[in-house]
Amino acid sequence: MWESIFLTLAATAGNNIGKVLQKKGTLILPPLSFKFKVIRAYAFNKTWAVGFLMDIFGALLMLRALSQAPVSVIQPVSGCGLAILSVFSHFYLKEVMNAIDWVGITLAGIGTIGVGAGGEEQEATVISIFHLPWLAFIVAILFVLLNGWLRIYKRQRKEQEMMEYEVVEEIIYGLESGILFGMASVISKMGFVFLEQGFHRMLVPICISISVSCSGTGFYYQTRGLKHGRAIVVATCAAVASIVTGVLAGMLALGEQLPEAPTARVSLLLGWFLIIIGVVLLVSSSRLVRHLPWPLRHLIPSGVERNFNARRSGSVRVRDSNPSAVIQAATLHHLVSSPKEKA
Repeated sequence: MWESIFLTLAATAGNNIGKVLQKKGTLILPPLSFKFKVIRAYAFNKTWAVGFLMDIFGALLMLRALSQAPVSVIQPVSGCGLAILSVFSHFYLKEVMNAIDWVGITLAGIGTIGVGAGGEEQEATVISIFHLPWLAFIVAILFVLLNGWLRIYKRQRKEQEMMEYEVVEEIIYGLESGILFGMASVISKMGFVFLEQGFHRMLVPICISISVSCSGTGFYYQTRGLKHGRAIVVATCAAVASIVTGVLAGMLALGEQLPEAPTARVSLLLGWFLIIIGVVLLVSSSRLVRHLPWPLRHLIPSGVERNFNARRSGSVRVRDSNPSAVIQAATLHHLVSSPKEKA
C-alpha cells in the first residue's frame, strides 16, 4: 500500500511540476503548431522539454499506482499535488507562501499518512464489463442535471441583464470538470481489474483511452469556468469533486470497501477529510488571509503584498486562462489566478 502511495505522490509531483515547467518554457516560445520550426523550438527548449518528460513520466507512474491499489486510496492522495506544487513554487520559483498555505500543506501531508495507515489491499471483486456503460449513464444524468441548472441561471442572468458571472456558474463548471477527472481514474482502474479477471488485453488500452478523453473533456469544462469565473471557486470545486467522485465510484463500481478494523477505518476517513481541507486551504489561502481580522492579518507572516511584488519582479507569472497543457484542477489557482486575487 505504501509503495502505491509513494508512486502516487511521485506521479502527481511529476504532473504538476512538469506542467509548471512547460508553462514557464512557453513564455519565450511561439504558439504551439505543427510547423517544423515551432516543434523544433519546443523540443530544444530545455525547460519545456524537462517539464514534458516529467509530465509523461508522472502519468506512467499514476497508471502503475492505479494497477496496484484501490482508486479510493489513489485519488485522494493525488490531491496532494497542489501541496507539492506549492513547495516547489516556494523554493524554485521563489514565491512567497503565507501561513495558511503551510497549514494546508501540513494537513494534506498528515491526511496522506492517514490514508496510507488506514488503506489496505482489496480482494479482487468480480465486476461486469457493463459497468462502463452504467458509469457513463450516471455521469450523463449528472451532467444533464448540472447543465439544466446552468441554463436556468443563464436565462435568469440574461433576463436581468447581468453581465458578471454568478457563483453558481463557477460551481457548476468546477463540479463538472472534477467529476470527469475522478471518473478518468476510475475507468483506468477498471481496465486493470478487467485484465485480472481474464478479459481480453485490449480492454486496458480502451479504458485508458476513455480515461484520457474524460480528462480532456474535464479540462475543457474547467477552462470554460476559468475564462470568466474566479479560479478559486472553480479550482476548489473541481479538486473536491474529483476526490469525492473517485472514492464513491471506486466503491460503487469497483466494489472497493472501507477497512474492517475500526482504527484503520477512522484513519482512512480522517485522511480523506484532511486532504480535502488541505487542498481547499491551499486553493483559497490568499482570499482567507484578506478576510482575517486585522490583528491576525498583521501577525501572520503572509507576505501577500510581498508575494505580489516578488512575482512581478523576479518570478514568472502565468496570466492566461487557457494553458496549452492539461493542468490538474487544483494547480490552476497558482497558474491562472489574476494579480487582483493575490493583491
